[in-house]
Order: sequence, then C-alpha cells, then structure tokens
Amino acid sequence: MTVLVVSLYLPYTIRFHTKQTPDRQESPRRPYLPTLNSSSYDVTAPIPNLFTSLGTRNGAGGPTPPETPYITTDPQEFFFKYHDRSATGRLLMPDPYPLVLSDPHLPTYIQTTSRSNSPPLSSPFKVAGANDKKHAYSGRRRGSGHSSDLHGKALADAEWTIEPADKGNGGLRNAVRAAHENGSLPDRTWVGTLGMAADYLEDTPQKTDIEDRLGTELDSLVVFVKDSDFDGHYSHYCKQILWPVFHYQIPDNPKSKAYEDHSWVYYVKVNQAFADTIVRNYKRGDVIWVHDYHLLLVPAMVRKKLPDAQIGFFLHVAFPSSEVFRCLAVRKELLEGMLGSNLVGFQTEEYGRHFLQTCNRLLCVEATNEGIQLEDRFVNIATLPIGIDPISLSSTREGAAVEEWIQVIKERYRGKKLIVGRDKLDHVRGVRQKMLSYELFLNKYPEWRDKTVLIQVATSTTEQAELVATVSDIVTRVNSTHATLAHQPLVFLKQDISFEQYLALLTVAHCLMITSQREGMNLTSHEFIFCQDGKYTDNKHGPLILSEFTGSASLFGGSELSVNPWDYRQCADAIKTAVEMKPEEREIGWLKLYKDVMHHTGAHWLKSFIDTLSKAWNEQQARGTISIPRLSVNVLGEKYKRSQRRLFILDYEGTLAPWGSPTSIILTSPQRTLDALNDILLDEKNVVYVMSGRRPEELDRLFRRVPNLGLIAENGCFIKEFGSDEWIEMVGAGEVNNWKKNVTGIIDYYRERTPGAWVEHRHCSILYHYKNAEDPQSAARQAGDCTNHINDSCESQRVHAIPVDGAVLIESMDWSKGTAASQVLERLKQKKGWIPDFLMVAGDDREDEPIFRWANALGKNKAVESVTTVSVGSRNTEAISTLMQGVTGVLSALQKLATLS
Repeated sequence: MTVLVVSLYLPYTIRFHTKQTPDRQESPRRPYLPTLNSSSYDVTAPIPNLFTSLGTRNGAGGPTPPETPYITTDPQEFFFKYHDRSATGRLLMPDPYPLVLSDPHLPTYIQTTSRSNSPPLSSPFKVAGANDKKHAYSGRRRGSGHSSDLHGKALADAEWTIEPADKGNGGLRNAVRAAHENGSLPDRTWVGTLGMAADYLEDTPQKTDIEDRLGTELDSLVVFVKDSDFDGHYSHYCKQILWPVFHYQIPDNPKSKAYEDHSWVYYVKVNQAFADTIVRNYKRGDVIWVHDYHLLLVPAMVRKKLPDAQIGFFLHVAFPSSEVFRCLAVRKELLEGMLGSNLVGFQTEEYGRHFLQTCNRLLCVEATNEGIQLEDRFVNIATLPIGIDPISLSSTREGAAVEEWIQVIKERYRGKKLIVGRDKLDHVRGVRQKMLSYELFLNKYPEWRDKTVLIQVATSTTEQAELVATVSDIVTRVNSTHATLAHQPLVFLKQDISFEQYLALLTVAHCLMITSQREGMNLTSHEFIFCQDGKYTDNKHGPLILSEFTGSASLFGGSELSVNPWDYRQCADAIKTAVEMKPEEREIGWLKLYKDVMHHTGAHWLKSFIDTLSKAWNEQQARGTISIPRLSVNVLGEKYKRSQRRLFILDYEGTLAPWGSPTSIILTSPQRTLDALNDILLDEKNVVYVMSGRRPEELDRLFRRVPNLGLIAENGCFIKEFGSDEWIEMVGAGEVNNWKKNVTGIIDYYRERTPGAWVEHRHCSILYHYKNAEDPQSAARQAGDCTNHINDSCESQRVHAIPVDGAVLIESMDWSKGTAASQVLERLKQKKGWIPDFLMVAGDDREDEPIFRWANALGKNKAVESVTTVSVGSRNTEAISTLMQGVTGVLSALQKLATLS
C-alpha cells in the first residue's frame, strides 16, 4: 500500500547553476536552513561564520558578545550579523529529509520566475523584501534584463540540483519523516509543486529529467501548472480569500478580494492539475491523502474518476462557523469538494462540529456525530491533532550549533526573564495584541521593567504595510518609554531566525507567548514545551501563555495560561503570573503539557489518520450498493422453511406501498399490500409488525382489515402489540410537549419566511415541509438554517432535526425504529416466551438504518439464528441485502414465502 501525500508544495525544489549563478560547492551546507525574509541582506555575500568565531573566542580573539546588553547594540545585528549564508549551497544528499521548522513562515511562490518575463533568481532562497511594491511572485524581477529566449538557451545547458524546499507545511513533512523512520509509513509518495515558476521548463529537456529523478530517487510526483494559474490560485484565492475567511477575517467592504471571483478559475485549474496527476499515477490499493485549504476540490475531482479509491482529507487550519463560511461565493463547491473524501480530518472537535453544521445548513444533508450522510455514501469525520517529532528534535538540540547559541543568548540576557514569541506578521497571529499587552504589563507592573525582555520574531509573508507600521509604532513607543542605557525591554526582529537560534531561544526562554486570534494547531507551543526539559540549561519548565483560540488550547486542557488576545489586561496579568510562578507550580503544569505533547506526536497523528481512514473506507465499502448482494428469495425461502418462530418488521411507505401525500384525507393501502400481509399472517409461526412515521390513528385506518398485525407509529414512539388493540406510548406526553414548545417557535419563524411551506404536527414529532415552496432554492436554504438552529438550541433536550426529502423531521434522539424493535422483541420474550429464529427487516430510507443496525447486531451475536435485512432501492445502507424491484419486489417475496408455509 502506497500513501500518496498530496500537498501544495513538495519537500524539494530545483536550483539551476547557470553562468550568472556561481557554483559555491566549496561552502558546506548545514542541515538546517537559516531563512532570510529581508532583501536588505545579500545572500551571496561571503561573511564570517558565527560558530567558527565562537569556537575561537577564548583563543584567537574572535567576536565576543558584550557582557551587558547595551541598548546601543542593534538586536537585528546580534541575531543576523553572523548568519551563515552558505546555506544556499547544494543539497547534501545523504540527508534528503531534514527536520524543518513546523511553521516555516516563508514567502510565497518566489524561487524562480516566468520565462515570459525574466530569468530565475540566482538563488532559490533569495526572497522579496517587505518593502517591494510588487508581489513576490510577480514576473517583474529586479535586475532582470535578459530575454526569455536567451534564458531558455542558458537553461538548456545548465546544471541543476535538487534541494530541500524551505516552504510548505513543516509539521506535515516532519510527521511523514517520523512515521517513515519508525516503520509506520513504509511506502509513501509525495505529490505537489516545486514551489518555483516553471513556464520556462516547457521547452527544455530539464522538465522530464526533473520528473524522472524526483520520481525514482525521492518518491515524488511533480505537478506542473502555469505560472499565472498558480499566482491566481495561491496569491489571490488562497491567501486573499480562503485564508482570511477560514480565520474569521470576514470581508466587510466592496474592495475586498472576496467579492471578486476571477481568481476562482485559477483555484479550480490548479486543483484539477493535482487531481489529474493523482489519477494518472494511481494504482489499485493506493491511499490518497490530500492536505489543507489549497486543495479543497481535489477529493471530489479524484472521486469522479476513481469512485472506489481510498481518499482522505485533512484541514490543517481552522474551519469557521457556518455564519462565516457562508460568506464565500462558492461555498457549496468547496464543501462538495471536501465531501469527495472517505474521511475528513480536523485539528479540534470545534472545527469538525463547524464543518458538520455548515454541511447541514448549506447542503441540507444529514449530519451526525460520526459524519455526513450523503445519498449514495457516508463521509466520516475525525478529530486528530497533529504534533511534533520529538526524536528528531532531540537529536537536533544535541548539535554544537544549538549549544553555542544557548550560551550566547544566556550571556547576552543574563539576569533577565525572557518572553519569546515567533509569529507571522499578519492580522491572524495577533502580534499587535501581544505588543499592546506587553506594554500594559510594563506600565502596570513597573517593578518588572528592568527584569523582562520580550523577543518577538515576526516574519511577513504578504504586504500588510498598515499592520507593519502599527506594530513598529508600538515597538518604538515601548522602547523609548521603558528602555535604559543597559536594558532594552522589547526586541523586535522583522525577519526569521535560523533553526539553531530558534531552538536555543525556546530552551532559554522563561515563557512563550502566543496570542493568535484563530489558528489550527500551534506547533511552536509544542516545541517550546519539549525544549523546556532543563537538559541544556538550569532554566526549565517555563509556562506557556496561549490564546484560547488556537487548536492547541483544546488539546492542553487548561494546563497552560489561557488568554483572550483581545483582553489586554488578562494577557498582561498572565505575563506577570508566568514570570512570578514558583518552580514547583511550573513543574506541575509543564509535566501535564509534556505528557500531551509526547502522546500527540506527528507520527502518532499520521498513523491514527491512516488507520481511521482504512476503517472508514472498509465500512463504507461494505455499505455501498455495489458491495451489498441482491436478496435471493430462494435462499430466503430455505431459511423460512427451516424456522419455527418468525418475526417480520416491515417499513410501510416505499417498502409495502408507494409513497403517498401526507395530506391525503382518505388513507388507503393497495389491496395487494393487504393481501400479502394477510397471507403471511395465516401461518401461526409468523409475527408481523409494520413500521411507519405516520400517526397511530392513521395506521389504524390503513390496516383495519389486517387482524393481529403489530404496528410501530411515528418512527418508534408508539407501539401496538401483535394481537392487541391498544397503543403503547413509549415517550411521555409531558416530555414531548416541553420540547415542542421550543421547536414550534423556531419552525414558525422559518415557515413565515418561506411561502408555500407548511408544518405537519404529529404526536411525538414535527415535519416541516418545503418541497412545494414557491422559491425552491430559498426554501432549501431556509430549511438548512432551520435544521442548524434546532440542532444547536435543542440538543440539551435530546431533540434533533434531520433533513429528509423536501422536509425537515424533528424528533427525539432517544427513540427510533431500532429502539421500538428492541421493545417488541423484549415483550415477545416476556409474553409469548419465545425468541425468533427467523428475523426479516425491510425498509427504504434513512429512518430505517437504526433498525438495520439493531437486527444485524442480533445476527452477528447469534441472538437470532437467521437475520435478513433488506434495503429497497439503490442507496448506501447498513442492510446486508438489497432489492431493486421496489414495492413490487417486496410484495412478491412475501407472497412466495406465504406459499411455503
């Protein structure tokens, strides 16, 4: 079994070595990339190596950090003066799968350029600066003046190397690496783009060579898309529409990109390119695992071509509530794309619940705690939080580079309480809120002004000049107000730091502060907890200040210092609590957090998802119409003849008789239905029950000419025992009236806004009909809102709303046809003293699934010797057989059994 890991970016990219790109093989590459996000540094300029200098600082007089962190020293220079630029050299192939930052915070599609504009950059790691007027991916590159033809000729003879990509989902890459190394994912293939403009490769021999080498040596399938398509997909639709909406940044002005739909075309094109690559390379038995919001349409596109494929989808970011998601113009297409999967995974239960509610509301489908019931299949939902790779992280921390940086930072900030943060500089990550909270902390608690330092690493991947200016103003104000000649309270780094520096900071820090306004799973917090084990420094067990709006907050369960990032006073008080916390308190909290981090690792997440997907796929295959055999009446007859005590439980509408209008004044059953029931009841060994969603009085009129017939009304709320004339109410009238009062008001609200809709009140349920409404689309939308409203507000009363064909059924969760059948069987044991050795259950819709499940369990547990469950029609079901001839087929089967008595 091969798992196709489908992500926007491959873990690898290509670097061309042209005459304009001097080959620097002599510069050895460290396995971890120091990522630069500012164009103010020339990555090709040779500069001293920090670690060589540190190694000689006690002997050869190399540069030594100052004893006192004077404010006149530029913190940017402290962290970046000795950055090792040799990291842009060629890949050291002995380690093609290096551990990477879980959240790389890297710019977009920037490594090379379109052939229609200019040649590629000399280095794949040279990035656009924050002050560039054009987007990083735009074809207009600085310093480009060569024609595309000359550049194409240069590339035709250019050497190239494969290098680890510095962009993409770092958490996913680390999890795949960890699972591959521990043997839980022995065979995997990556599917994604190279993270570089590739139009110029179309007419060069390199394209085939690149595909072949990546496929044969690194198990990777390259998806090539036009540069313009990728720009519209990623830079516009993903980052300017999906990313803000998924993180509750609701568009509130007509200039917002959310009101422009031109980029949707590019989003579809890129998703289709991924789907085509998957289908072209798919082999029977492969598992297709699609990742994140960039590829929401891929599951449905692949399902269309490979209907029986095992497809999983995992959303790494947050999923918003239905009120927010419905702002998207193509909301249905996105949901239907995700529902092409067998299993959809989310980081937290909250995000999974939002997805269920959104599907229920916008698509009018039945949503259960387990997933979404579509007409032809079931889509499972799972909550599986991703984690880190502790083994590789531990190995990296043992390196000399990390140890050197630990000592440097400790010496630099000796006697200070270090508060650390590393975030993207966008509106979602809450850097502005963090700065304001820290400023309030310094103003409110002046005794800590000279004792604390906030080191904030803030990387910018998109142009947000207003936010950058606002944060810079706050930083300037804090430092100008509270700094002294020997102390700077706030160190703000507007570019990323190396992986070694990052781990050293997490190890030395007294606390980590995360104030995201919304986030999937913040793995920086996991890495901080892991680094606070005290193995390399006396400082240990640092507290974690964590926004309650991150997925990690739901995982840690209160062991962190949870804050609302909009409540500056609470955040300021949390900082004070963190810096004043006693060692024993720190240890207690850290041990709980550490236990969670070590349990929910990346490898554990990956294995859990694959196992859950396999189980869901097997169950769905077993319930699919292709997998379920047709009912053999001859085999059924043989079982019938061998049995002595037979129980039939048969649905009415759609099974024994065609569907009729619920408003019919004269209710009659076809004569053939009555004759078939009377014939089967002539045998004293047979007990027959008919079940329906209709009211008891309606069933009495329908079957008044069938004596000794047992009846189940309103989907299990009423039972009329075999041979009795009295109805037994399974649900108390007082209990029903209580929830009906609440539900009626909600239904009336939507009925008044839907001309042509009407409400059918039953004893134990309510049916809201909108099939014949004047505006079907508006009626369906209102019905979805009604369903969602009832499910949210009445869950505590054990009431739920279920979308059915052209209507919404509101009934109790505690009673169904399955519970009624269980009561029937129990009463037969008590009164007649016998257990059936033959059980046949037949039905045609979703309301019959609980009784199928109940009957199948009896057969599996050998409680009943012969069990036959029959689904009438073609649909996904839990029944063990199907009957495609509809009502005629059911009646024919009953009449044939009657002749065998």
